[in-house]
Amino acid sequence: MQSISFVQKKGEINNMKFNSVLDNLKIYEAGKPIELVVREYGIDAKDIIKLASNENPRGCSPRVVEVLRDEAQKANLYPDDSMYELKEGLAKRFEVKSENIIVGAGSDQIISFALQAKANENTSILMAKTTFAMYEIYGRQTGTKILKTKSHMHNLDELLEMYKNNSDISVLFLCLPNNPLGECLDTKDVYNFLEKIDKNTLVVVDGAYQEYAKVKDKNKKIDVQDLIERFSNVLYLGTFSKAYGLGGMRCGYGVANSEIIKVLHKLRSPFNITTLSLRAAIEALKDEKFVQTCVKENFSEMLRYEEFALQNGFDFIASYTNFITLKYDGSEKSSDIAQKLLKKGIIVRDLGAYGMNAIRVTIGTPTQNNRFFQVYKSL
Repeated sequence: MQSISFVQKKGEINNMKFNSVLDNLKIYEAGKPIELVVREYGIDAKDIIKLASNENPRGCSPRVVEVLRDEAQKANLYPDDSMYELKEGLAKRFEVKSENIIVGAGSDQIISFALQAKANENTSILMAKTTFAMYEIYGRQTGTKILKTKSHMHNLDELLEMYKNNSDISVLFLCLPNNPLGECLDTKDVYNFLEKIDKNTLVVVDGAYQEYAKVKDKNKKIDVQDLIERFSNVLYLGTFSKAYGLGGMRCGYGVANSEIIKVLHKLRSPFNITTLSLRAAIEALKDEKFVQTCVKENFSEMLRYEEFALQNGFDFIASYTNFITLKYDGSEKSSDIAQKLLKKGIIVRDLGAYGMNAIRVTIGTPTQNNRFFQVYKSL
């Protein structure tokens, strides 16, 4: 019998077919890492400031650093897959039960679970025009239709109108506060909106920056226990990547009624976060004083950015997060400004890809912010 060769010949085009939903799917662009800027521009790493990915510039709690020295010795062991201690800590924090909680490799993994559970080619999902990009990216992976408002920021009237006019909406996203713009809706308005949403529609309330919003304005604070008790169709998301300073550990969580959590667990692979990530999150949750110190300094420094914007003739979006969006008129291009800053060793996020002439700047430490202002004035 003649053998069949599967060896690809030199110069032959690979005609492998992939799922069609991936054809027009854009890859998420993360903020440029410091290492890449070092390679591309020859700038010394110590002279580079990363203000692009909304990481906590103050690092994480000292108690996390201390415990990880010992925990590193257990790197050969899988983590506790029940995540008992972390779930108990979160349950106590939010006054819910551990069965109301699921833990993920960043809260974006739980976004993926939610969409796998509810969205498909026969449904659509709804979100604000400019919001966290992974909602759309994970949505497109399911083949669902993406619906967005005309307004860049969250407009509840517009969202409700679109919801009423599209009977196939399976998942609705509210980012409170919103990334990448920074605005945040009042909780009472959100509750009034949720009252009008069918219980078969899963509403994802992304609270990745809630630690900041609730301190700046009590009207933005979300009581997680009250939220999931009032609305059986709501999934609340939180993360340790922002205020807790564990972006590199990739640990987030979802809180919802136990029936939603049971379904999401069917999509979770075993050991989906690492031994070190789990221990870091457990310890970080215990040090609320560290978080409050970071949040307080964040808003103190944000005032300097607002004053800087006003003094230099450009606008900003009032932010309830650890970043600020600086907006420009037609005389300046955000892409040019971001590139000029990059060449000087300051990494920010250009929002041109969102159809906005704006940059997003993470609020750094006082020293980092001094450098930003100094360099910006020299552009």
